[in-house]
Amino acid sequence: MEFCARLSKQTGQEYRLPSEAEWEYACRAGTKTPFYFGETITTELVNYNGNYTYKNAPKGKYREQTTSTGTFPSNAFGLYDMHGNVWEWCLDHWHENYTGAPSDGSAWLSSGESNLRLLRGGSWCYLPSDCRSAYHNGGDPDIRDDSLGFRVACSTLWEV
Repeated sequence: MEFCARLSKQTGQEYRLPSEAEWEYACRAGTKTPFYFGETITTELVNYNGNYTYKNAPKGKYREQTTSTGTFPSNAFGLYDMHGNVWEWCLDHWHENYTGAPSDGSAWLSSGESNLRLLRGGSWCYLPSDCRSAYHNGGDPDIRDDSLGFRVACSTLWEV
């Protein structure tokens, strides 16, 4: 949040963490499958703990660390590492389910466990099922860990 505030001040643009809905939309890039590239996952496409499998996929490589952006193919929107590598913080508070969630794609900041924040995408040291487009997790925003990261969303104002 501090990074987004400083970047916004420096550039004059509004930067923020994406809402959970924005993150999933960006991850899926128009697909309806568990992963933007299809029904299953392999370590040739995503950095996760390859000692574990998803559906009928074979075991794969366990790299035991993050990989550089661009190591794996991007999605149709040109975004890299939406699955695996590091969990990504979203602006939303953690909620166990979506009952009462906003229907407009905005961040869900009321009720729920407001001391926890939402994480998406999975990580290099987690299970392949955690990397699914629809999977969400919660975490304490004060934790620092090499399996956690973030990407920012920019709200651009257009002059007419």
